[in-house]
Amino acid sequence: MGQMSIRLPARRHRGPSPGLSGSARVDPRTKNLTKRLRPGDIAVINHEDLDRVSAEALVACRPAAVVNASSSISGRYPNLGPEILVAAGIPLVDGAGTEVMDIKDGTGVTLDGGDVVVEGQTVGSGTVLDTEAVQDAMTLARAGLSDTLEAFAENTMDYLRKERELLFDGVGVPDIRTDLEGRHVLIVVRGYHYKQDLQTLRHYIREYKPVLIGVDGGADALIEARHRPDLIVGDMDSVSDDALRCGAEIVVHAYRDGRAPGLERVRELGVEPVVFPATGTSEDVAMLLADDKGASLIVAVGTHVTLVEFLDKGRSGMASTFLTRLRVGGKLVDAKGVSRLYRSRISLLSLVIMLGVGLLALGAALWSTAGGRALLQVLGARVDDLWSSVQGVFG
Repeated sequence: MGQMSIRLPARRHRGPSPGLSGSARVDPRTKNLTKRLRPGDIAVINHEDLDRVSAEALVACRPAAVVNASSSISGRYPNLGPEILVAAGIPLVDGAGTEVMDIKDGTGVTLDGGDVVVEGQTVGSGTVLDTEAVQDAMTLARAGLSDTLEAFAENTMDYLRKERELLFDGVGVPDIRTDLEGRHVLIVVRGYHYKQDLQTLRHYIREYKPVLIGVDGGADALIEARHRPDLIVGDMDSVSDDALRCGAEIVVHAYRDGRAPGLERVRELGVEPVVFPATGTSEDVAMLLADDKGASLIVAVGTHVTLVEFLDKGRSGMASTFLTRLRVGGKLVDAKGVSRLYRSRISLLSLVIMLGVGLLALGAALWSTAGGRALLQVLGARVDDLWSSVQGVFG
């Protein structure tokens, strides 16, 4: 199926100030780059259709500028990343060419408009995207959205053919030692608004004590929020060594042919993991595992919910997530829904009564001693003086 490609208009855009310089941080994988990107650096990426999560991670690092070797908006669909970068005031040099990926990490780079200059030599040249250019490209991308939706549907059917036994009968789900039967499960992905969602769910986590599953970097997100993951699921490409050593059970997501790139890394840390071969994403694997092992409720943090989010992930594999959500069905609740519906079991009236009882108990304890009675008498006199002053002002 053909894919529309957008060529941005050849017009002048207000971009980086002449001579904008910084140390280049180069990595074709944006999520790896953000781990070492520092404020004032120039991020050099090779990320076609820059998605929202990657853009937000870049913005959080506060780089001086972002240089993308690929097209930030190819025209497959109206992806959200470029708009986020531009709105944050971070210059985006788009389509600079693959030569910029050969820049040595840490090398000083100067941006002159759309030109990427190293030691006086132009090594790449792209278009500086401003708000107007991004909006124009998004308008064109919306026109090609039907092709992307059709491809998404085809990928969904292809995944269904490959994984129907896993989806319908649970064939291939490995045994794990963590007991999920009849329990709530909280699955955390480092995706949309995961920090805010974890914050809103802190009372839910404290009260219900769900089994905590971190999907790759989601394990670090749990630890940062002062929770200890019970399970870590993923291909292990974005989770820290500290998280893998925290004592959680590890489930390595492998390809269907058995290849598991993350397996060796986990074993080198002295941890023997469980291997789960599946075609879909690690997010899917976590949900299918929780469902198959008898979880009564699955609460998802940072996962993909809407069609726009599926497309913004920027890969055909997201079709599996769509089907996995259908498979899990009524057990699955998005974290935002829980934060709206959940209320602490302790009512305001109960809190007031508990406070009153506590104060009475404290007063009785103080009155039982000579020093306590003296203190209460002094406090009573102070209250009388304060009340007399108030009556004098308003009387």
